[in-house]
Amino acid sequence: MQRFMLEYQFGLREVETKLAILRDEFLHMHAYNPIEHVSTRVKTPESIVEKIGRREVLPDMDAIKEQITDIAGARVTCSFTKDVYRLFDLLTRQDDITVLKVKDYIAKPKPSGYKSLHAVVQVPVFLSTGPVPVTVEIQFRTIAMDFWASLEHKIYYKFASNVPEKIVSELTEAAEIASQLDSRMERLHRELHGEVG
Repeated sequence: MQRFMLEYQFGLREVETKLAILRDEFLHMHAYNPIEHVSTRVKTPESIVEKIGRREVLPDMDAIKEQITDIAGARVTCSFTKDVYRLFDLLTRQDDITVLKVKDYIAKPKPSGYKSLHAVVQVPVFLSTGPVPVTVEIQFRTIAMDFWASLEHKIYYKFASNVPEKIVSELTEAAEIASQLDSRMERLHRELHGEVG
């Protein structure tokens, strides 16, 4: 189990390094940083076991690797929506990254108003025994999307997912306001600085 978890930690390091290189290149070439911050996490063994039970996944390492795709997760918070798509494109065009699945909740938000671009990718980790493909889920969001999603998560957690209809309605309205703020800030940025990159 320890080796299993290490592979995911190493996979996240590979993704973090790739993102850091892209960020540094943008700073050097364009004097602009499209990444506000990156956070990563590897699920705890307890959380993995709980998800295996919920999804009725066979307790076999290969089945777990194939069916639980968010054991390693990264969240990339960008300045603007355009940066989200630009970073997704630059990262996934790298020839050692294999895109397994993409869900674009920016183009098609969830009914709650949730927006984010989710990508499940595989990245090779080179161990002493040879390369191992590791699956990592990456969520790309703007600051406004991340702010809204963070608070929505806390509200749903507080109410144990039984959120009163009035609050659900207000959350959906707040998501629309956050989206309008994203658009306005991106337009202001373009007016002041023009297109970057």
